[in-house]
Amino acid sequence: MRIAALAPSLARGERRVAEAIATDVQRAVDMTAQELAEAVGVGRASVIRTAQTLGYDGYPQLRVALAREKAFGAAAPAAAEGSLGVVRAAVDRFARALPHTAGAVTEDAVEAFVAALDQAPRVVIAASGLSAPLGYDFAMRLTSAGRPAEFLPDTLAQHIGARQLVAGDVLLTISGSGANAATLHAADAARDAGATVLALTAFARSPLVSRATTVLVVPPVTGSFQDELMQTSRAAFALVIEALVEALVVRRGPRGRGAREATLAVVSESLGE
Repeated sequence: MRIAALAPSLARGERRVAEAIATDVQRAVDMTAQELAEAVGVGRASVIRTAQTLGYDGYPQLRVALAREKAFGAAAPAAAEGSLGVVRAAVDRFARALPHTAGAVTEDAVEAFVAALDQAPRVVIAASGLSAPLGYDFAMRLTSAGRPAEFLPDTLAQHIGARQLVAGDVLLTISGSGANAATLHAADAARDAGATVLALTAFARSPLVSRATTVLVVPPVTGSFQDELMQTSRAAFALVIEALVEALVVRRGPRGRGAREATLAVVSESLGE
């Protein structure tokens, strides 16, 4: 690990950061730069400088490198028996995590989230990488519920759409890590334009959270940043998205039910023999 090699040459504050990381890598992986700074007793800038001195663009890139080293350096877990065993183990793991997922979603946040979607003249969705399919799914579900939403897969187009929003409009962001650069740029553009920024993310202390008006935190299956990087599951996000659209339909009453009936009519006509 390059931390051990470079630690002696670091400035005192940076050396304290490096030593804290080396002492408990898993803890460092799951901490933001601000959390690590507070734990060590230095400024956030010292954490960032430490990461840069170690050869990374910033602390997020150092966290990823630490997670990769820890994951690939550890002994492989006992494999489930056969492909069916792997599938069952994954399903069981997700089922055990569901109470944790539901418990992290608060009533006030859900009400504010759904109200903003209901009332906004325009909704643009920003999601990229593994969250992009969720953006497409959310847009389709909202449109089917009578709440048109725009999702453009290209991140530059998302940024342009966010920049063109006005007060009262909504930018709906989806990012597991809460640190996706393209999504953060779109959130900054929407906020500068005076729009409401809604966020679905897995971590309560992430860069996206500080940019959002309302946040719904959907924790990863194990609550670990490392597992978010390695497993990148979006199953819990998909479940919450379905539930949010259902809540929107209920909130809209006859309008929501009418939109659902129109959608079902189109689906019925599209079915062949």
